Amino acid sequence: MNIDRILSELTLEEKASLCSGDDFWHTKPVERLDIGRIMVSDGPHGLRKNVDLADNPNQAIEAVCFPTACASACSFDRSLLEELGKAIGSECRSEKLAVILGPGCNIKRSPLCGRNFEYFSEDPYLAGQLAAAHIKGVQSKGVGACIKHFAANNQETRRFSADARISERALREIYLAPFETVIKEASPWTVMCSYNRINGVHSSQNKWLLTNVLRNEWGFEGLVMSDWGAVDERVEGVKAGLDLEMPSSHGKNDKYIVEAVEKGELSMEELDSCARRVLELIDRALESGSGDTEWDKKRDHDLARKLASECIVLLRNEGGVLPLKTDKSVAFIGKFAAEPRYQGGGSSHINSKYIDSALKASEEYAKVTYAQGYVTDADRTDEALLAEAVAAARSADTVVIFAGLPDSFESEGYDRSHMKLPSCQLRLIDEIAAVNKNTVVVLHNGSPVEMPFRDKVKGILEAYLCGDGSGGAVCDVLFGKVNPSGKLAETFPVKLSDNPSFLNFPGEGDTVNYAEDIFVGYRYYDKKDIEPLYPFGYGLSYTTFEYSDLRLSHSELDDSKTLIVDVTVKNTGKCFGKEVVQLYVSDRESSVSRPVKELKGFEKVALAPGESKKVVFRLDARAFAYYETSIEDWFIEYGAYDILVGASSRDIRLKDTVYVNTGKRLPVHFDLNSNFGDIRQFPEGREILDELFRNTSATGGFDEDDENMRRVNEAMTNELPLRAIVSFSDDPSFTRENMQKLVDRINELLADN
Repeated sequence: MNIDRILSELTLEEKASLCSGDDFWHTKPVERLDIGRIMVSDGPHGLRKNVDLADNPNQAIEAVCFPTACASACSFDRSLLEELGKAIGSECRSEKLAVILGPGCNIKRSPLCGRNFEYFSEDPYLAGQLAAAHIKGVQSKGVGACIKHFAANNQETRRFSADARISERALREIYLAPFETVIKEASPWTVMCSYNRINGVHSSQNKWLLTNVLRNEWGFEGLVMSDWGAVDERVEGVKAGLDLEMPSSHGKNDKYIVEAVEKGELSMEELDSCARRVLELIDRALESGSGDTEWDKKRDHDLARKLASECIVLLRNEGGVLPLKTDKSVAFIGKFAAEPRYQGGGSSHINSKYIDSALKASEEYAKVTYAQGYVTDADRTDEALLAEAVAAARSADTVVIFAGLPDSFESEGYDRSHMKLPSCQLRLIDEIAAVNKNTVVVLHNGSPVEMPFRDKVKGILEAYLCGDGSGGAVCDVLFGKVNPSGKLAETFPVKLSDNPSFLNFPGEGDTVNYAEDIFVGYRYYDKKDIEPLYPFGYGLSYTTFEYSDLRLSHSELDDSKTLIVDVTVKNTGKCFGKEVVQLYVSDRESSVSRPVKELKGFEKVALAPGESKKVVFRLDARAFAYYETSIEDWFIEYGAYDILVGASSRDIRLKDTVYVNTGKRLPVHFDLNSNFGDIRQFPEGREILDELFRNTSATGGFDEDDENMRRVNEAMTNELPLRAIVSFSDDPSFTRENMQKLVDRINELLADN
């Protein structure tokens, strides 16, 4: 496609028309110039492609549901996410799709967000790495991915109008960071802007976000599309860099674009930029071709089961209750055993062709008894079902209760109001645990739940929403065919009020204050020294691992060096297993508030019994940096940084220290309101102030021979602004003009150095 020629031949109306959808899922064609249309489809963990010629845009073809992001993130496995992406990319090709809408890498600010099941993590490094791997897999098949929702889409409540009030530092370090990783490492074809406003401006018309940051800073060259119905003022969106409005506005917003150009309110160059990127996407999609791949849904369903087994997290295993013994009687209790909840509600809902239930899959291992236990249409106890379940539990050696959140408890479109399981399920767990000491709970949920039963049962498996192969995957783990290797990608608080966003979620009216700032997830629990129910990065195994021989390539670092970290991990147990080795960085002393530690590396290693492997991490300068708003850039303070390696954020096994010397100092500028203590932190300022005090006999009225009073005097002086000495001193040379000259001298010396 000769895009330059086409742009020169397009009419103003045709250019405007290209900037909105033709219908719910297609771009607009321009038949006069032989410009075809392409189709996009919901994802991100499977295809929700609209049935051809269906009147309902939500009527989807039969497809395969892979583990949702809340589950796949627990794999901590880039290769698994890439394999998942490749499978989805191949499915897209077979269905002639140009772009799959996903994955989402918004941060899990609160466990109540109704769409958390579609997002990876509370940690920006983990979310960015896994989203990038997913996109690389999809796009390796010649299909575009669409990273979403850019940015700060962290709740469903008033999502079209909510104004996320976030500091620039928190935006950069937490909420934008995963998108930055994706753009720089995976080069997605498209980016989807979010519904919400950020600091007063809708994402769909936020030039700072869509142009200054996304394109100019990060180098994104693809297309930016709106979320469905996210556009506020279309002309402002064009100016900001929103290329494509979805879905169709039936020509209404196209007319506004045409009128704005004709009135001189929108330049033709701005419109051409958007139209060009739409044409580039169409050209790229048509050039890649599609429909040449056979879709074997049974094969992909089997893959979904395999991938799910790598994501399940073993939270508790007292007395080795798991894996289950096939020569012992087992009872499966709970409706989710027969009818699993394996996905969330909303735009990502897959019409699965195959669905594994744990009850059916258990036939591969043993004969189990079953009792439904509870209903899911309402939170009410069915006494007959409860009695039947308790009776089954009494006669079994081990009981596995399948519990979790029914569909009505969490979905796109609304947020949860609490973290509790249905009360009928909690009563069921209590009564069964009272009659059978070998009780295991399997959880199906899209985000954390409170667990008042934790100490009453011997085993807990977190299966999250693991896709349509989840029933088989759960049985593979329960019976020991697969050794669980998942780790939590988010913190599970003991109670909702422990969560850092508790007082500010979901906000008041349209305003949402992100008052916790950079302290999201484990960053907050560490800083406040709050013990979580289960910490970020936590997960047990049927085997054990030993960490040793932590080595750093350098004891000192500067900008030109990369720190290489080696650690040896050994399987000290009796069965094959996989361990997720996590690396955190901690700034020992910082002039700004920073988290106690931050994840900066992870690797999953597979080990046979007795086997050892060396795990290698590479840390660049960014691993030690924070975002400094005064210079609008990332900044590294010189000093000591601890390198922490462990099995979770609260299970650090090894530690070493590196001294980082960047040779840089933040620019500073003092004035008469600057205090003595701040100025004396710098050698240049300290020298001048010490000289000043040597030349005056003023002591502030304190007896300098009194050590305690001397310390009080020093402390009070450090808090004193320079202007105050003009008033306090009887020295006639201490005038405001002379003090200003002193300040100017200090600033000149600091600028020179």
